[in-house]
Parts: sequence; C-alpha cells; structure tokens
Amino acid sequence: MPDLSNYAARSGSFAPVWTLEIQTLAEDTDKILDAVMAVHPLNFGRYQRNASISAVGRETARPEPGTTTATHAEDFVVGNTETYPMVELKISIERDLAVLEKVMDAILYVHHYEEPVIFLREDWASRAAYNPQSNNPNRWWNNGRGLPDRTS
Repeated sequence: MPDLSNYAARSGSFAPVWTLEIQTLAEDTDKILDAVMAVHPLNFGRYQRNASISAVGRETARPEPGTTTATHAEDFVVGNTETYPMVELKISIERDLAVLEKVMDAILYVHHYEEPVIFLREDWASRAAYNPQSNNPNRWWNNGRGLPDRTS
C-alpha cells in the first residue's frame, strides 16, 4: 500500500485508518454502533458516528460438530450448509492498537455470533480541505437538490 502521508492536493489529504468490515444482522447495526460509540466517536472529518451499511445480502456457512449451532439449534444437521440474511457494517478508526482493542471488545460483546466475521484492513481515508462556505456548485447546499431524503 502506498504511503500517502505527503499527498498534497488542494482538495485535501488522506489519513491512515483501519477499516473494520463487520458482517451482522441489519437490525443489529445500531446496537453495534452504539457500543462502539461508548469507546470511540467514529470520526470522519468533523462528523461522528460514521459508518456505511450495505444492502441486505446473505452469509453462508457449514457449522461443524461442537459449534454453538450444534449445541443450541434443535434442527442442526451435521454437514448441512446454512444461509442467513446479513449486512456489512463498515467503520474506520485511526491506526492505534489501544483504540482497536477497545472497539473490538465492544463489537464482540454485543455481536450475536460467538465467532463474528470481521475483516480489518489498512486503508487511507480522504480528508477534504474543509470549507462549509464553499461556493462550489456541486455541493448539496448549492446544487438545488439539497440533501438526499433521510432513511431514519
């Protein structure tokens, strides 16, 4: 991965971050975000509680004997593949091991699985040359369309 610490466009810069991609139930995203917010503000520039949530997809697995599925699901059959609805919840944090440990502890405590699927990536996140008074015609406050409709 390239080192972008010296990137110097007029439009902004890039900050080194870790991106966590968490597979979970759609109805659990707020619970996970609330738990993370108790230990980290999830900043992105001047905004907090930043995350992206994918559309509902599917996750699939074949539980082995001795798993919690085998222990707690009455209809469990060894060798069967199971498929469930899921979303991908993505958050980013600064590359700080102590922060990562707190965020992961918060996620793992509230997640519905004993072995959640969580991917950790080293990424670079954009940071705009912030100007809330910009007269750029493409900004939502100048483009005649405004913000998109809120979903919640």
